[in-house]
Parts: sequence; C-alpha cells; structure tokens
Amino acid sequence: MRIQFTFFSLLIALLFMTSPARADAIGVWSTDEGKSHVKIEPCGDKLCGKIIWLKEPKTEKGIDKTDKRNEDAALRGRKIVGLELISGFVPDGPNEWDDGNIYNPQDGKTYSSSMTLVKPDTLEVKGCLLMFCKTQTWTKVQ
Repeated sequence: MRIQFTFFSLLIALLFMTSPARADAIGVWSTDEGKSHVKIEPCGDKLCGKIIWLKEPKTEKGIDKTDKRNEDAALRGRKIVGLELISGFVPDGPNEWDDGNIYNPQDGKTYSSSMTLVKPDTLEVKGCLLMFCKTQTWTKVQ
C-alpha cells in the first residue's frame, strides 16, 4: 500500500511539473513602441515568436508590407505579418531565456538575443551584435 501511495504521489507530481518561467513568456506581446504584436509560443523545447499584428500593415499604396530589407533577396517578398521575429530561446533561470535570435525587419538583420520577464506583463528583450546591445520593453497584450 505504501509503495502504491508513493508511486501515485510521484505520478501526480510529474503531471503537474511544468516550467513556470517558460509559461510566463508565452502569449501576445506589444513591442516597444506598440507598432506590432508578437505571439510567443513553444517551438519544441524552445520559444519562438511571430508577428501577428501591425499598427500599419500596408504601404501607402495599400499593399501588405513585406520584408524588403532582408539581406537575402529571395526572402524580401515575405509579408511582415506572420514573419518569425524571435527564435531559439531556452530557459536560463526562473524568468530568463537566452541563446535566442531576434530578427529586425527594419534593417534586415538577425541579432543574438535574450529575454527577461521583469513583471508578469513586462518582458525585456535584448538584441546584441558583438558587444553592442539594445533592450526593448514589451508589454503583454494577452
């Protein structure tokens, strides 16, 4: 009887074990200036995120904005909405993720990135090139 109790206790503990830090970053986030919303979700054992909304999704001519500054000419026709913005993030502490990448469609470059959840609704996203870094504060939408 004692062995069964221990077994079921371990089974229940395993079922409820989750990575709370990883779950806290999952959701929809408004970027620094509110120009876009990024949906962060699991991609296997990592986190990634796509642009799901743009404040101004179309050009002055009424055409969907595309990734026109991408360094790879073959990718310049991709629409910005639906574009993977962040990828490869792994947990690096209770409220931190590292080893990720962030793509900047404004300059067409990808940067090494990390994220820190500073409050339940505030995510600091840092992008670095060599030793030069820029940090943005994203706000949770949902």
